[in-house]
Amino acid sequence: MAEFNHKTVFVLDHTPYFGISCEAPIDCDFIKSKIPIPAISKSLWTASVEASVEYCRIAWDLFPGGKLIRFVVSDTAAHIVNTWNASTQSLTHVMNAMSMVGIPPRQTQANDYSVIHGLRAAIEALAEPTDLQKEQLAANEQVTYNLGRVICITSARDDASMKSLEDIFRTVLMQQNTISASHKEYLKIDQCHLVIINLYPSNLESMVNNRGLIDISPILKSEIHSNKAHLISNKLTHLILPHFDLASTTVTGIPMKEEQNASSSANYDVEIFHGRTAHSVFLGTELALPHSVKDGSDYETVTLKWCTPRSCGSSEMQPCLAQCRVTPVDVTSRPSSCLINFLLNGRSVLLEMPKKSGGKITSHLLSAHGGEIFIHSLNTSRSCLEEPPSISEGGGGRVTDYRINDFGQLMQLHRIVPLKVVPERSPDENLLKLRTKLAKNSRYWPITLGGTILYNVRQFVEPILLRTQKPELTDDDVLQCQKIVYNLATLEGRQESLALPNMGHRLKGNKREEQYRLLWAELEMVVSFSGTSAGHKAVLKCIRDCRSRAPIEISDKDEPIDAHRASVIRATTDSPMSPPHSMSATSTNPDSSVTALLAASGSGRGALKKGQSGPGTRSLLDILASSERAQSQKRIDFSGRLCTAPGQVAKLYPNFGVKDEAAVAVQGTGRQPDVK
Repeated sequence: MAEFNHKTVFVLDHTPYFGISCEAPIDCDFIKSKIPIPAISKSLWTASVEASVEYCRIAWDLFPGGKLIRFVVSDTAAHIVNTWNASTQSLTHVMNAMSMVGIPPRQTQANDYSVIHGLRAAIEALAEPTDLQKEQLAANEQVTYNLGRVICITSARDDASMKSLEDIFRTVLMQQNTISASHKEYLKIDQCHLVIINLYPSNLESMVNNRGLIDISPILKSEIHSNKAHLISNKLTHLILPHFDLASTTVTGIPMKEEQNASSSANYDVEIFHGRTAHSVFLGTELALPHSVKDGSDYETVTLKWCTPRSCGSSEMQPCLAQCRVTPVDVTSRPSSCLINFLLNGRSVLLEMPKKSGGKITSHLLSAHGGEIFIHSLNTSRSCLEEPPSISEGGGGRVTDYRINDFGQLMQLHRIVPLKVVPERSPDENLLKLRTKLAKNSRYWPITLGGTILYNVRQFVEPILLRTQKPELTDDDVLQCQKIVYNLATLEGRQESLALPNMGHRLKGNKREEQYRLLWAELEMVVSFSGTSAGHKAVLKCIRDCRSRAPIEISDKDEPIDAHRASVIRATTDSPMSPPHSMSATSTNPDSSVTALLAASGSGRGALKKGQSGPGTRSLLDILASSERAQSQKRIDFSGRLCTAPGQVAKLYPNFGVKDEAAVAVQGTGRQPDVK
């Protein structure tokens, strides 16, 4: 709601009803006497004037210029209290004018008392240009964007009366815009924020319900608040926070000497208002803003602890992130007065804030400059005024594994050189192209080596990182990238660990499976961010296929997974002269493996043919191993196996012992054995 804070108009109901009592007695410290003193209570008019004036004091204390507030008093007619001129924008002028207006009239026979007169005058006041808007009109010769807020303090019977008041306000607003279109001395009201506060005595119950902000029309927003008269000050104090984008801070633990006993002291709390920027600059950091709801109100305040005060010398000034003016909420209280005088005497106060990790840190500083008090949001991290650390020492911590060389290459690839001005070329055309290229290449760029796996194994993926930076990939680029992807799949299939430098990786998991999972994820991310051409999509599809399937895939869809794994194990452990295994997937044709090898490498590019899936084919090592086994099968088997009938066991030495039996038989017959 801070966009409506340039122009604000208060409409105060001055009808006879506002002359009645709030029915909330004031506590007065009178000297005890025997004379009974009747209860003293403010009227509805007094409560509304005091609260609205306090609203102005806070706004003008924090914003000495630029925030304009006008007052309109409504009874039988509208009475203009001040104008947009800077000379009438002061509490002195407003209070003098209010004293001239006086208290509401007593009940008379007149029936034309209404707050509608003041609402009409408020709309006309919003249509009047301020001094700043007049300067803008003179400079630009066009109508500036005109926003405004109307705060109406009145009393109504029920919700129907409030609805009627809003309808009248909307009708008058549309009529005023019609008039402004034909009169140069008025501005069109582009947006208006209507806040209606319904007041009633403390001993009564209101029939008007609270209602949040809603859109009455495209140019009108409205909200309704129903409050007891003696609590209107708290309500306006709460509303001013969103109206002017303010925040509340309560300084706790302020040591002050007791007024009755100067030798003793007590700790007090003082609440101050300031711009919300003093707190918002810490959002997202390690500082925890201690929010709490103030007693007797419905808004939050940040509690900061008082530290040892310091003198406001130039040598002790600290760099700050934000600086906002400060004003006390209860300006008449003794603790607020003591704190303000203490700061105006040239002293400064440090404020502590708790940290999320435990402990406290000095986060704010209260100090006076030129008679005005400011709250400074201190820089809790490394100061920009200090000597910057060497990058080898770790900026802001113990991080020393920055990708310095890679960052130098990134700068080399995105250098800007001046070009000659060409009429048919836009002056910023190449700059926009370079920004697009830099945004694309740095979309995923780990700062440290300890936060990445991909850039620690560049020896395996360097061609992919270089070639995918092109806007378009050729067929050769796609084949080379696919070859690298298949090699990574082969390494994972062999269960080989990645050779990572010992630098304390801050990634989740140190196991081999987790490393490969992170490697595939990073590789897919880099390629997906590099481009959207057909070549990039082909490489990305290859990566996703290899990542989505098992680490070791079979080439024949009908072959079981376990059988293929056994063949791969044999291919990586057995020698080339080992006999074929019963579970191997070699073809009956001895030349099939050679044909497959030629199909994979005969083109001289070591890539697969179109239509073949990467992980579904065997690796180069598997093809070579099967080729060696096929060559070993060409040797003639031993004769014992060839002469043995199927199903029988072949004897290794079938003629063993035959000579001895023949010699015995010859000796029995007396015949000499034949000599061969």
